[in-house]
Amino acid sequence: MAKTAAALHIIVKEEKLALDLLEQIKNGADFGKLAKKHSICPSGKRGGDLGEFRQGQMVPAFDKVVFSCPVLEPTGPLHTQFGYHIIKVLYRKLIARPSPRRRP
Repeated sequence: MAKTAAALHIIVKEEKLALDLLEQIKNGADFGKLAKKHSICPSGKRGGDLGEFRQGQMVPAFDKVVFSCPVLEPTGPLHTQFGYHIIKVLYRKLIARPSPRRRP
């Protein structure tokens, strides 16, 4: 079985801004609107939507948080080489890996 997740995120360069954005989100601000306005990631144009991805596709620190934090609860800031992330996991699921085909 492989693990997959879908998440939104916002990346900014300053930790102070990340903390401020996280506080705004926890107080009811729209994650997508803040992502469009502040995120330095190209996904910001899509409201921070990263789509669905498999465990191991993202940088290790990001991957670890996404596959362990509570679903639908804004989390962060997480510092990586890209900046400070605010993350909101939309869902996680297990998918069956395709069986290798056997030759007759």
